[in-house]
Amino acid sequence: MLRMRSRLAWGAAAAVAVLMTAAMPAQAGRLEDIKARGYVRIGVSLGGEPIGFRDDRNQPVGYDVDVARQLAARLGVPVRFSDVSGDARISMLRANQLDLVVANVSITPQRARIVDFSIPYNAAGLRVLTQKKARIRTLADLNGKRVVVGRGTTASAFLKKAAPRAEFIYADSFSPDGVLLLLQRRADAGIEDSSLLDYMASKYDQFETLPEMYGNTPIGIAMAKGDPALLAFVNGFVADYIRSGAYAANYRKWWGSKTAPPALTPGAR
Repeated sequence: MLRMRSRLAWGAAAAVAVLMTAAMPAQAGRLEDIKARGYVRIGVSLGGEPIGFRDDRNQPVGYDVDVARQLAARLGVPVRFSDVSGDARISMLRANQLDLVVANVSITPQRARIVDFSIPYNAAGLRVLTQKKARIRTLADLNGKRVVVGRGTTASAFLKKAAPRAEFIYADSFSPDGVLLLLQRRADAGIEDSSLLDYMASKYDQFETLPEMYGNTPIGIAMAKGDPALLAFVNGFVADYIRSGAYAANYRKWWGSKTAPPALTPGAR
């Protein structure tokens, strides 16, 4: 008899649980969360021009900031920015403190294991910046020239193979140390990340860049794993951003017209 009552009680409890589960709405995805909240939380990196920085009114501006604003407009809600960099970009996503990160995040296999990435909305690689008067047109022309490189960087390793007879001028930090050497004309050229050198070429008339970009690292919009609806939405935004010409226009806005934007294909990873 006691066993029978126990079975009846368990059965009743199970039935109540089923009814309660049926009455509860399914857990909303992040798109629905954003719409319900009324704004989107986007992490941007404001550590350097032209990717992201603050203007003279202390407002976020830069290439990534423009992308984030366009994405928020596509979502139909205002954006609230958080200044993030380094590991914080990923950890804040995973802690649900941000909805999206548009902060110059390179798409790598290691990162792709812990966050989802959109198709690339930008790309970077190594670029060579030269003094116009140095008349450097190819990598081979760097042999015998004074070239600034960051100490212990991939750029240094690349140049040792590409122009082994170049005169290496090592800088502990390319920006500002290497930049200063170039501005003072104490070096004929420099090799570093294209996003920095393209910007310098647009900002200072004494410089120009070689057209080639060596290597191509895709940069994507990051989000927490496990929300296919949000990923599809962001991928659609990026594809339209590239296809419509907004990508080329935004790139030239921040890097100038001297250098063509890295080639991107809508829908390609």
